[in-house]
Amino acid sequence: MLRLAVPNKGALSEAAQTMLKEAGYRSRRDSKELVVVDEDNGCELFFLRPRDIAVYVGEGMLDAGITGRDMRVDSGAPVEEIMPLGFGGSTFRLAAKAGAMTSVKDLDGLRIATSYAGVLGKYLSESGVDARVIKLDGAVETAIRLGVADAVADVVETGTTLRNVGLEVFGEPIMRSEAVLIKQQGNGNGADAGIEQLVRRLQGVVHARDFVMMDYDIRAERIEEAIALTPGMEGPTVSPLHREGWVAVRVMVRRRGHQQVMDQLWEIGARAILATDIYACRL
Repeated sequence: MLRLAVPNKGALSEAAQTMLKEAGYRSRRDSKELVVVDEDNGCELFFLRPRDIAVYVGEGMLDAGITGRDMRVDSGAPVEEIMPLGFGGSTFRLAAKAGAMTSVKDLDGLRIATSYAGVLGKYLSESGVDARVIKLDGAVETAIRLGVADAVADVVETGTTLRNVGLEVFGEPIMRSEAVLIKQQGNGNGADAGIEQLVRRLQGVVHARDFVMMDYDIRAERIEEAIALTPGMEGPTVSPLHREGWVAVRVMVRRRGHQQVMDQLWEIGARAILATDIYACRL
């Protein structure tokens, strides 16, 4: 039985549980549930602190897990990414008082507060910067004001929180993170079949979110123009209509920009153009 770690709280938790539910796995009925046994899918779901998931997976106690790339790297655990999951995006950046610094080189000999000491230490080493890393749990925005540090390194989504305390980001991003599916390096625990099924299902959810199903009717003599706009995966499904000289087309179209595709189809004579969500797929 596949043993899968799922974030029990935080920014990744709800999105991870939603994705697993769309992939056909059971979800917990109560936020206090720590383990859910899904007999139908041969899976046990363990709800853990996101920061601990990479450690459990790396030690081989669990077969796979969903966590953030930043937390995976910060843990230093012997795990590898199987696939990105397309949610929980964030950027890990350096910040200091407005106008005080412009690049990572300015940090040489200074103090930097962060909740991600592993990520920051690796980045400073690779950048050839000798700075003191101060590990804090939780928010680090006030570290400079309280005299604990000269700069901070933190997860940034919009930068509003930093600006509100008089800080600004500087230098290149340290890391771009998102939710990822991980497994133990080497994965010699015999769970390959369960992981492969999980990956196929999650890929199906990711693809389903990236595409819409488009249906439309068009005159037969213009079908090649329409197919050029909507090539699909292996090609669209084209069926004759009862109305002579017309055909019906069904095809997968990328969600991003699909409204423009509908406009272009209309301009070449397509009618009854519909775009609907795809719940799940296998490509």
